[in-house]
Amino acid sequence: MATSVEPKLISGNANMTLARAVARRMSMHRGMGIGLLDARVERFNDGEIFIEVYENVRGEDMFIIQPTSNPANDNLMELLIMADALRRSSAQRITAVIPYFGYARQDRRTKARTPITAKLVANMLVEAGVERVLTMDLHAAQIQGFFDIPVDNLYASPIFALDVKNNFKNMDDVMVVSPDVGGVARARELAQRIGAGLSIVDKRRNKPGEVAEMTVIGDVKGKKCLIVDDIADTAGTLCKAAEVLMEHGATEVHSYITHGVLSGPAVERITNSVMKSLVITDTIEAPEPVKNCKKIRIVPTAPIFAQGILNIWNGTSVSSLFDLSTLGPIYEGLYDWE
Repeated sequence: MATSVEPKLISGNANMTLARAVARRMSMHRGMGIGLLDARVERFNDGEIFIEVYENVRGEDMFIIQPTSNPANDNLMELLIMADALRRSSAQRITAVIPYFGYARQDRRTKARTPITAKLVANMLVEAGVERVLTMDLHAAQIQGFFDIPVDNLYASPIFALDVKNNFKNMDDVMVVSPDVGGVARARELAQRIGAGLSIVDKRRNKPGEVAEMTVIGDVKGKKCLIVDDIADTAGTLCKAAEVLMEHGATEVHSYITHGVLSGPAVERITNSVMKSLVITDTIEAPEPVKNCKKIRIVPTAPIFAQGILNIWNGTSVSSLFDLSTLGPIYEGLYDWE
């Protein structure tokens, strides 16, 4: 039996800004203060992680907010150790809110003698005591099947649709573009939401991180192209796709990426690219170079995560957040969704 009438939040160090924003949004919805649990996350001299929770969690419905972004291994271990600490402290239920699910790109064996690390991470989370997962835009939908516990996968496309409608008034001039064949379903969903056309950039790689050839499938001449993808890492493919689209007659190229990993030379590439803008979410804590880049704009996910947590806690539908009529009011003041 829960000892509190409110859900309780705890966060690691991965994205404290987002965790605090989620707590503020939940406080707004509930009409009372909901803060992050008082805890300390420290490291011994050899890098070992130590966590201590200062508040009673016995019988509580706990939500750990922790993306497993860079440094992926440290943030993953923080998440696992927090889950173990809460389980050993008799929390009633532990939900891992993982805005960015790291290791998701290793979801199958592409060659002999390679791991399926996404499945390994799923096993570790369950063993640590996690009983439910709330995430956003998994790299591969089948990862939900790696878990034997409920997984709620939120989508960024409804948020992007609000942003597109707010910034592009004439959808006849807009073309949604998938940067590869594997991302067509994601791009198609956004295209349907905003009533735009769909095109594909077919890319062929010689090796990971290097693109040998790109071909545009569809007519993008005279269109404002919106490249849609879930992850931008070094942004090499993204910038090259933008160049190819401009060469094929596009008037402008913008990108909508859920998880802005943006490692290595990514920010420099984006700054010097033909892309007019890159829109990312705040699932990953943005470093200063990303925040200061004039071409990059960050849209918040705290409203949808806060409502998702409340829906899970209330036992109501999470998929209802995919509808514009439900999501629009949550983002009221940020976008004109009507």
